[in-house]
Amino acid sequence: MATENSLLNPHDWVRAHADYLYAYALSRINNEEQAKDLVQDTFLAALQKVAGFEGKSSERTWLTAILKNKIIDIYRKKSSGLGNKEEKQAEDEQRDFFEEDNGHWTEAHSPQPFGTEDHDPLRGKEFNSILQKCMQKLPALWMSVFTMKHMDDAATEFICSELKVSQANFWVIIHRAKLNLRACLQKNWI
Repeated sequence: MATENSLLNPHDWVRAHADYLYAYALSRINNEEQAKDLVQDTFLAALQKVAGFEGKSSERTWLTAILKNKIIDIYRKKSSGLGNKEEKQAEDEQRDFFEEDNGHWTEAHSPQPFGTEDHDPLRGKEFNSILQKCMQKLPALWMSVFTMKHMDDAATEFICSELKVSQANFWVIIHRAKLNLRACLQKNWI
């Protein structure tokens, strides 16, 4: 194992990684103060784990992994004590919006184009800003599930395990989050 000094440079962490880690945290929890606290907690946890760093990843990747675990802890705290939905109710809600045979949106509930197809960087930045504002309006558990699934590409089983929700409840939450985000985006973007 290489020495700590050859793998990590804790004295340079704030300059080299703080902005990146802050942006990462903020995009997932939408709370500036909490994002700042998470970055500080990440640096403290990393200092405590310096001896365990094996150099199998970059310093930034290692710090991001620590931050990601701290964000999951926040999601877990927000979701604790919230009740699960019954599977039948989940299936009924799915049928209202999606075709039973193929899972596609029903014609009445099909989303409208958002106008982001032109790849204009300024429009993309404005769209992302509106998307973040819409995500902030979601209940904490919904935002946690949606972020883990669609921003972090976490597996459904992992999300259910970490947030202690059933698979049926997971799909209800994803469905409702998408519907709410779609409505918010259609109201504020289109």
